[in-house]
Amino acid sequence: MLNKIYKDIVKGKENGKKRFAVLLDPDKMRLRQFEKTLKLAIDSHVDYFFIGGSLIVSDMLDKTLESIKKECDIPMILFPGSSFQLSYKADALLLLSLISGRNAELLIGKHVVVAPYLKLSPLEIVPTGYMLIDGGVPTTVTYMSNTNPIPANKPDIAASTAMAGELLGLRTIFMDAGSGAMNPIHEDIIEAVSNTIDIPLIVGGGIKTAKKAYEDAKAGADLIVIGDIIEKTPDLLPELANAIHSFNK
Repeated sequence: MLNKIYKDIVKGKENGKKRFAVLLDPDKMRLRQFEKTLKLAIDSHVDYFFIGGSLIVSDMLDKTLESIKKECDIPMILFPGSSFQLSYKADALLLLSLISGRNAELLIGKHVVVAPYLKLSPLEIVPTGYMLIDGGVPTTVTYMSNTNPIPANKPDIAASTAMAGELLGLRTIFMDAGSGAMNPIHEDIIEAVSNTIDIPLIVGGGIKTAKKAYEDAKAGADLIVIGDIIEKTPDLLPELANAIHSFNK
């Protein structure tokens, strides 16, 4: 069904239900750890898998997607760090436009290169306004994107940026503190952005506890993405899932 995944996210927002995505970086997942994380995610009724990373230097992308598909039907959404991180084996792709920065290549340049591929692909394409928020330390994504993040104490700038993305026709906003962020995005910024836009709001980066995941969802995040802490401590996954999905009961 066309736009099935996006419609599910929108439906969740309309009904006040929260979605939970586990971010998997194929280059960082050891086999035994991957198998454990996958089983816990399935048992915890994770809504989506986000697949990607700032750097994917091996051939593990397709293998990761194939392994997930063998075990479950949880939708797999590409969260690409570059135009090389594409695969028909996924279900959807976040077409990221880095609207918090001023790097033209990541606003439109890379998109021109991959547009013919995506137009012919079976992937569901979700145009997404990607916003980096200062997480207290330089992160891989800020270095690789050659952009400055939005200051963590400027909710007005974040809200105006998200509003511009929505008016430009983007269909989701993804606020990210980046992989390895020391500080997650503060609830004040999440609330300010959520109150400003009508499209779904995705939040990730630096979320290390179920309490923080719950607070972000309460502040207005429609979809919470967690990666780093699950890579290090996959046993936290059920607790995180329960906190986010507690809004749905």
